[in-house]
Amino acid sequence: MAEHLIIKGETKAELYATLLPQLQSLIEGESDIIANMANISACIMDTFHFWWVGFYRVIDENLVLGPFQGPLACTRIKRGKGVCGTAWDKAETIVVEDVEKFPGHIACSSASRSEIVVPVIRNGEVIAVLDIDSEHLNTFDSIDKEWLEKVAEIVLKSY
Repeated sequence: MAEHLIIKGETKAELYATLLPQLQSLIEGESDIIANMANISACIMDTFHFWWVGFYRVIDENLVLGPFQGPLACTRIKRGKGVCGTAWDKAETIVVEDVEKFPGHIACSSASRSEIVVPVIRNGEVIAVLDIDSEHLNTFDSIDKEWLEKVAEIVLKSY
C-alpha cells in the first residue's frame, strides 16, 4: 500500500519530515510567490519523482497554471471542474486513487493515473491549489494529505 512506500531507503513520512524544514528554509526571506512555488514544486519533484507537481493560482474566477515540474499542463481550469476545480470549490484536499473513476476528470495528460490536490487557503478563501499527479494508481494516501497540507501552509508565508 502507498503508506509503506519506500524511496531512497526512507518511508514516505520520513521523506516528508525531511522535506518540510528544507522548504521552510528555502522560502525564508523570499516574498515572491512565483519563485517560492517554483522551488517548492522542484523540491517535491526531486524528492518523490511524481509525474507532475505544480500550482494553479486563483485569478479572475479561474485556476491559472503556475509554476510546475513535469509535462505540459492545462492552462485554465473552471471552479468545480476536474479534481483541481473541485478541490477549489470545496476548499478541501481531494485524493483520487484512479483519475478515470473521478467524475469530470480533466485529462491534461493521459499518463496521469492518480492525483492529489491540496488547496492553499488564506482567510477562509482558496487562493491556489497544489496539484500532484502520478502515473501509477493509488499513489496518494493520508500521509500525503497530512504532509502536503503542511506544505500548503508554508506556501501561505509568501502571500
